[in-house]
Amino acid sequence: MVDCVIRDWQGAEAGTASLELRIAKEESAAHVVHRALVRQMNNARQGTASAKTRAEVRGGGRKPWRQKGTGRARAGSNRSPLWRGGGVIFGPKPRDYSVKMNRKERRLALRTAFQSRVDDLVVVADFAEQFSRPKTKELLGAMSRWGVEPGEKVLLIVSDRDQNVYLSARNVSKLRMLSAHNLNIFDILAADKLVVTASAIEKIQEVYGD
Repeated sequence: MVDCVIRDWQGAEAGTASLELRIAKEESAAHVVHRALVRQMNNARQGTASAKTRAEVRGGGRKPWRQKGTGRARAGSNRSPLWRGGGVIFGPKPRDYSVKMNRKERRLALRTAFQSRVDDLVVVADFAEQFSRPKTKELLGAMSRWGVEPGEKVLLIVSDRDQNVYLSARNVSKLRMLSAHNLNIFDILAADKLVVTASAIEKIQEVYGD
């Protein structure tokens, strides 16, 4: 179990929150998390890259010059891979990069990755009511009070997306906002700091705490 200090809108301590997730064993944790990360990145690939072989490139029906007597190297087609404008040897073709992984293993990897970031975790009280309208400056000021340094990549995790909070956060280049039920391995590992609301911690515990 991990106990985290909850900070209010002004950055002062306002209670504690506990997080208890079943994670992978120490000897296999890195392997499980790595597999889940590779799976997510591979599944995001479109796999539509395609290059034409010498059989698919237009032209090349006529032998460029006679076989002997010219002093030049013999050539059978101007669509040869050796020629400019020719085909591509072993070029990419459309393919499926997706990797399968059991649901239980994916959830185990997610829990393990999240719990591994407890040292970079900042738990804050729900602050949606602080925004009567979108205001990026107010959100940046609050993050500074919570201990987020300028230039750090931040993952903001909320229980439910509030429109004013979303509009305030979307214009910050290194801030990514996710709902608690949309967590993923890549964003958890890529962020320098994880700012999580108290209600989001409860939802994470409820959804992933099996």
